[in-house]
Formats: sequence, structure tokens, C-alpha cells
Amino acid sequence: MNDCLFFGFDSYPTLFKNKPNEITKPIQFKFENENENENEKQIKQISTGNYSTIFLFENGKAIEYLSERISKQNPKEIQIENIQKVTVGFQNEAILTKEGNVFSKGYAVNPQNRNEFINISPLIEDKNDRIIQDIVCGFNSVYLLTSNKNAYGIGDNYNGQLGFDSKTLKKTEKPILMMKNVSKIFSGNISKNVFLLNSNQELFGCGYNDYGQLGLGESIEGETKKLTKIQNIPKGKIIDIQCGYAHSIMLIENENENENENPKRKFYSCGDYRYSGIKSSHYIREFTEIKSSLFENDNILDFSVGNTHTLILTSNSKLIGFGSNYYGQLGTGNTRGEHSIPIQIELSKLRFNENISNYHISCGYDRSFLYYSPLPFSNLEEDLIKLFRRKEFCDISFKTENGSIIEAHKLILKYRLNQNQNQIEKLQEIISKKSIKESNQIFEMIYSNRIINPKLYSEIKEIINLNEKIEETMKRIYLNENEKDFIIERKEKQYKFPKLILIMRSELYRGMFLSVTNDTSNKVTDYSELSNKSFQIFEYWIYSNQIKDEIQITQEIIQELKRGIDYFQLNQTNPNLIDLLINKFNNQN
Repeated sequence: MNDCLFFGFDSYPTLFKNKPNEITKPIQFKFENENENENEKQIKQISTGNYSTIFLFENGKAIEYLSERISKQNPKEIQIENIQKVTVGFQNEAILTKEGNVFSKGYAVNPQNRNEFINISPLIEDKNDRIIQDIVCGFNSVYLLTSNKNAYGIGDNYNGQLGFDSKTLKKTEKPILMMKNVSKIFSGNISKNVFLLNSNQELFGCGYNDYGQLGLGESIEGETKKLTKIQNIPKGKIIDIQCGYAHSIMLIENENENENENPKRKFYSCGDYRYSGIKSSHYIREFTEIKSSLFENDNILDFSVGNTHTLILTSNSKLIGFGSNYYGQLGTGNTRGEHSIPIQIELSKLRFNENISNYHISCGYDRSFLYYSPLPFSNLEEDLIKLFRRKEFCDISFKTENGSIIEAHKLILKYRLNQNQNQIEKLQEIISKKSIKESNQIFEMIYSNRIINPKLYSEIKEIINLNEKIEETMKRIYLNENEKDFIIERKEKQYKFPKLILIMRSELYRGMFLSVTNDTSNKVTDYSELSNKSFQIFEYWIYSNQIKDEIQITQEIIQELKRGIDYFQLNQTNPNLIDLLINKFNNQN
């Protein structure tokens, strides 16, 4: 089921039939034949610009709606497989696949055929830098972040938004290196400027700056043709920056002194005062805090910036907006001018009383979407779900309403439920009133922390760790020696693992432990090809999908672990252990 709301200017011929072009209040959007293909139409992401909107679904497929000026055949399926992310600019688009390739189209990227996607990853000159990790569209530009943490730009540079002098480089049809050691790229679908954040949390920007939207201060006006360090950044961790045509919005997270409280998030803006959320009579040329009683006590869940408007979603199910409303893109029920300070927008009651954190906003040139999209599985979540469905190692039983038995793994429940002895008893009581189907959904939600059924989730949310990521659960198991019941011996050192974790992560041990012919109760394996340091990396990654920060990576370690992956028959998914090692090695050197 999809919850998807739309408001603003509808320039697509079949998006909403028998509706005016300007839709000023949030209305429900449904795909054609949605009831027939409900599983195929679970939205993962929406990206919308001026002339197009792309819907990406959980199955890795995508469709696009194009403006009547471009096409009357809507929607159109995009013929690219395994799509990971989509991003739309003014009249350009880019698509990132799970393999790390980027396909893009638009007049500044492919002027010979602006409506045809081309693979731009192989156009990067450095062959070792062609695996793309993230993409962002600007006005008619595309920005690429590679697995080696290098930022590239392609397309329009008329305002210096690629970091080069616009007089000598108007545009480029191949990616050009902008900066190394980049952790994040920020821009916007209508923006002619860009921000790059390096690993030291230093922020750089370039491009169009007539309204002060780069936050460089009063001394710098007009376009900035090279990357310039942004001074006077608010204290805290930069979570996101999104840019409109003439304003930029920054989300900062500050640590609270009280460890039991969630970190506090605050908004800062700069640029055109009419769209910045700050009451002023002049352009705001440095990032300045947006203060509003509407969200000062709420957690910020999501926000999005369009051409001249901004929308914010909070943990108390509030939708808040500011900026231009000439096309109804703020959803207030009218098309009255600007709202220079934040206002609250009325929402129809869909599923907003439950699981509000699974809703997301996408703002385009003059339109807005609010849509339901559960967080995707991480690899550990996928592994845990697969483990739940394997019954050979289950060691605790629950009886459903009709007396049927459903089995689970006590070790996982121990760490996924709140640390209270009564929680398993409470879970038993809940399951006793549910069908097999509902019981399976409850266990999948516990194992994955993914909300599959909001109604059932409301019944179990008091007994599970709401805020803990799967990685944190696994790390707690990792730290508890008492839970480890199998020894892997190498040279003179022994490593202990829970058999359950090895079953989940290694085909070698899955076959060993689930064998009906071999007694593995006291079996010890000897694998001495890995050095102690390599095995420590292997051990930590098994639990967390991460590499310890303090570990120094060498080429020898990378080669050793390639052999280790083959030996242990590890489930190699994204993030791939070798990719993580290579990235860390490149960053350390």
C-alpha cells in the first residue's frame, strides 16, 4: 500500500485526471492498477524537478512522468535495472544503480539526444574512480561522489557551479574532478550552486551567489567560480543541506549534555529573505538559525527544498512549510504569495498517527510530494530475516490463536526486546491472539526493526528497542562472551562466535552446523592464513558490516581477506568487505 500526497502545479497530462493544474491542498495520489500490483508499487523514493518526476520502487524499477511540453505518454518506465537512487534537476536526470554506475540525460549532459540516458561513469578518466557511491542533481548539472570519496561534476557550469571559471568552461560532457576527500555533496534540483563537505567537516561552496545563498558573508557577491571555504558555520554536525534557486537550508545536529536525550537538530538558512524562513527585509548572506515554536520541541524527521519553498516533517506528525505558495506548493488551500516564516499545513489522517518516521518529502520546482516509504533493509537486517525463516536452529516456541506453533531464536529476541525478563512473556501473550500471518509479521518487525504492519507495530512497540539499529544489537552480542558457543582457532589464538551468527553470515558454517551427519558440538576449526589483525577485521565485520576506525589497512591485509572471504564463503553484499577495505586504505594513504 502506498500513502502518497501531492500538492502544487500539475504539469503532467495523466498524473491527476479531471483536476485543475493548481492543486492547493494535499490530495491522495495512486498509480494506475495499483491494487493489482501493490507489491510492485512500494515507493522507495520520489525525485521531482521542473519538467519531470521519477518514482523509484523497492524492486529497483522506476517510472517517470514528463511535462506536456516534452511528452504526452505518461508514465514511462525507465529501462535501467537495479536502480539504487534517482535525482532530478531542472531539465536533467540521473540514476545510480546498485553496481555503482550512473546514467544521466539532459541537454547539458547529452546534447545530441537530451531525452536518452547514457552511462557517464566510464567517462571518468581515472579508471580506479568509476564506482559511484552517491549522486545529486543541480539545475542542469550532475554531481558524483565516488567510492574513493572524490567529487566529480558534469553538465552546466555557466555560474561556476562545477568549481571552474565559467568564462573558459561553460559546460562539460564528461565528469571533471572537483575535489578529493569528500564525504557529502549538497545541491538542489533548481540550484546553480553546490556545497562539498570534506572528512574534517569543512564545508566548501561555489556557483550562483547573487542572493547570498552560499553563506559566504557580505564581502562576496555574485557567482563564485571556484570552491571556497564557508566560514562561520554553526557548531554541530552537518546532517544535510538543500538548495533552492535563491536560498539554502542547512540541518545541524548538536549533541545534548544529557546522554538519555536525543541530539537536538536545528535549521539554518541563507539567501533570499522571502523564502528563507526568517523574517527579514534584506538578503541573508550567512547561515542564520530559523526559529519557530512549531518545531523547536520536535524531532526533525525529514525536509525538502524546492525552487522557492521548503517543507519540514516532524516527529509530532506536523508538516511545516515556508516560502513561495504561488502554485499551491505549500498545500495551504490557496495560492497566496509568500510565507516568509514557518506555518503549519493541515494533513488528512492517513497513517500519520503511526510510524511517521517512514514518511518522506520531495519538493520540486512548484510542486510537493509527501509519501510513505519504509526504511530499506540493511544487509544485517536481510540476514536476520533470512535467519528467522530458517527453523533448524530455532530454540523458542510461541503458540498462535489457533494453536499453531511459530518458532524463533532466543538469542536474537534477547537482544531485540527491551532488557526486561518479562518481555518474552508479553510477546507470548500478544502472539497467542494473532494468526500465523500476523505472528510472522510481528517477528519480522522485531528481527529487522522495519515496520511492515503499522497496526501490529503499535501493539509491540513498547517491548522492543525502538531506537536501536541492527548493527548496535549485533555489537552487543559481539561484546558478550557468554553468548559465544563456537571456537575458531588460528595459530595460538582462539576466537569465539555464536553459532547463530556464523550460520547467518557464512555458507561454510551454515553447512557445517545444519548438517544431519556431522557432530559439530565440540568442533574447532583451524584457519591460520589470516594474520591476527586481518582476523580482527573479519570478526568485527561479521557482526557490524563495519571496519574499526583504529585499524590501519595495508595491501597485504586486503589480499589476506580476499582469501578469507573465499574460505569462509561469506555472504558478500553491499557494503562489500573488500570495497570497505579499499576505501579505507585509499583514505589512509
